Amino acid sequence: MTLIALIDGAGGDVHSLLAREVLQKAASERGALLSLEIVEPGSLPRIPKDAGSDTLLLVSNNHDWQSDHIKSFKGQLQRVTFEELFKNPSAIIFPKDGENILAKNGTEKTAGSDEFRQDLNGANRSLKIVGVTSCPTGIAHTFMAAEGLTEAAKALGHEIRVETQGSVGAGTPLTSAEIAAADLVIIAADREVDRTRFAGKRVYSCPTKPAINDGQALIKKAIESAEVQKQKAVQDGESAEMSETAGGVYKHLMTGVSFMLPFVVAGGLLIALSFAIGGVGVTSQEGTFANALFVIGSKGGFALMVPALAGFIAYSIADRPGIAPGMIGGLLSQNIGAGFIGGIFAGFIAGYSVRLAIKWIKLPKSLQGLMPVLVLPLIATLITGLLMMFAIGTPVAALLNFLTEWLKGLQGTNAYLLGAIIGGMMAVDMGGPVNKAAYATSVALISSGVYGPIAATMIAGMTPPMALALAAWLFPNRFTTDERSSKVSTFILGLAFISEGSIPFAARDPFRVIPALVVGSAVAGSIAMGLGTGLRAPHGGVFLAFIPGVVINYIGYFAALIIGTIVTTIVLGVLKQPLVTAEKKA
Repeated sequence: MTLIALIDGAGGDVHSLLAREVLQKAASERGALLSLEIVEPGSLPRIPKDAGSDTLLLVSNNHDWQSDHIKSFKGQLQRVTFEELFKNPSAIIFPKDGENILAKNGTEKTAGSDEFRQDLNGANRSLKIVGVTSCPTGIAHTFMAAEGLTEAAKALGHEIRVETQGSVGAGTPLTSAEIAAADLVIIAADREVDRTRFAGKRVYSCPTKPAINDGQALIKKAIESAEVQKQKAVQDGESAEMSETAGGVYKHLMTGVSFMLPFVVAGGLLIALSFAIGGVGVTSQEGTFANALFVIGSKGGFALMVPALAGFIAYSIADRPGIAPGMIGGLLSQNIGAGFIGGIFAGFIAGYSVRLAIKWIKLPKSLQGLMPVLVLPLIATLITGLLMMFAIGTPVAALLNFLTEWLKGLQGTNAYLLGAIIGGMMAVDMGGPVNKAAYATSVALISSGVYGPIAATMIAGMTPPMALALAAWLFPNRFTTDERSSKVSTFILGLAFISEGSIPFAARDPFRVIPALVVGSAVAGSIAMGLGTGLRAPHGGVFLAFIPGVVINYIGYFAALIIGTIVTTIVLGVLKQPLVTAEKKA
């Protein structure tokens, strides 16, 4: 039996020649008959007509390469990437028993085939699954999704390892060996996650909520719907097509927000500390420690906030080639005065400019290495910069200036109304798009010196878990044993502005719990804005009160928090029925 090896010439001269050498050496060492051909782009492979019992090996980073020209092949068929071949060429030619995924009669059990999918669905098959979870802030949703996947996999009899990409980086990072051995990859994330290392694996991607709400259903759906992850072509300078379904506008925006947050937190807290030490005249106290803190926070942290937002929106859309044009566009927006709104425009323009350039610009193979480092950043930066300078920047700057002055001048009924709207948005879908939209906008306004919306946002996000914990203590017959046992941890999380402890309560009884949370959070937000409360930091909850200069109007801050919590607790007590009564009615 002869091994017929077809090497994709589009992989580059070095890859093709190296693949030929390692195959010839491996075949010589094992005494195998080898027929080898490097197929240049546009050429057709030469497959012997009498190759009925032979094995056809396709070496390419493109899973669909030559699919239309090998349908009549009757022998065994195997596809490998260049990386897989270079890693262990002997194992590719003579795989061990039980490791060979080849099927006879011209079929192949590659990672994306129906046969392979049916094999994964086998009744007695225990899968090796690896997962990645992540959310914009990298706190609660990240770890709740990981827990949901872990428990679901155990219940279904599968083996799983989950990497949590939290606020301090990757926790329990996946190793190369674990990824190589995995049958399935599940990415549950609300922001863009780098998939380069999963090339060639079956990957299923979704937001964090399915993993939190029903991990078993998610795993079953992933087995059915996962698709083979192709190579990130931009990185090797080959073809550079980007997925049109990379996550949508919301996911791109949340990726930018997640990378922007550390700049806002560090800058905001340093500015607050500078005012606490040097007073309101800190800006003129040059050479002092307080002034140094102010300069670091304002000229360092806040100055990079909009460029980071724009750069990582573009990164989410177009991967690494989008970072430079996005950040440059964001910096232009900052200098023009268009602020975070202009930064959002710059990020999307830069990202989609890169994707258009990838689609329309085709360089010779010898020059493809210039695409990610020269051609794409140059063209996208030019497009983004010109649009920001001559089309978008000035009107957006005028809009932001109007919005800033309007928000700063809010008093009376208008302030109470805006606070109520922000508060209700924070509670209507905790961790969802409405919640994140309110939070992201409030955070971005900090850089414009508008501190009221973030105060309403944070207080309104703290009241749901605190009120649910209080209600579980006051009305124990209206809550399950699990809910009552979690009340202390839920309350503490609420104090830290981590509202996800409310999700299990809301998921069990949404039609009674969510309206109560919305009412209480709207009251809290309304009081906060109406009393002129402000915060100079975007996260931290009640613990920010211990940092001098961060909280503006302590009375308004605690009044809104306490009253909002009490109102929510009372409404919960009215709407929720005792569990025994509910069971009798059922």
